[in-house]
Amino acid sequence: MNFRMQPTAQVDETATIGDGTTVWDLAQIREDARLGSGCIVGRGAYVGPGVRIGDNVKLQNYALVYEPAVLGDGVFVGPAAVLTNDCFPRSVDPKGRLKRGGDWEAVAVEVAEGASLGARSVCVAPVRVGRWALVAAGAVVTKDVPDFALVAGVPARRIGWVGRAGVRLVGRDGEPGGWECPASGALYDEKDGHLVERAGRLPG
Repeated sequence: MNFRMQPTAQVDETATIGDGTTVWDLAQIREDARLGSGCIVGRGAYVGPGVRIGDNVKLQNYALVYEPAVLGDGVFVGPAAVLTNDCFPRSVDPKGRLKRGGDWEAVAVEVAEGASLGARSVCVAPVRVGRWALVAAGAVVTKDVPDFALVAGVPARRIGWVGRAGVRLVGRDGEPGGWECPASGALYDEKDGHLVERAGRLPG
């Protein structure tokens, strides 16, 4: 594989790194992690054991992606964002003994194709962030996020919709449930709390 790694980065020999991926200073990629092609792993970012990451993913500086997270193609994880993996975090068991890896069950955050997690946002596992969704900076995601949803706050709640360009959609006059991307002109339809791309109208 042809990838670029800075001397201070740590990439386990069992990890798989795709062509054209760059791993910057002080980043750590653990055993059996798998990253696709064209990814960027920023300074100080962490990728846990067995994490699965698609193509063209950006992990910004000090992003923490704990196992067994799964990130689809084109995902953006902002600076210092955290993907957790423990529903009931404790350092010790009820008898005060230090917990080890086999003493708890890791649960996953799944981030679907094209979705973005803003700076210092937190995804509390188990949770799924849908396709092309946008999580605002500082938000805390505790429930699944629908495709194309714009969520913000603590806990995160939907405050609008975004398209593939990441720009907030605007309602179309005279079309209840119809939405348009100001950047691309792409059209979307909302029904029962979900948004779908309108067939036959793609970004130019």
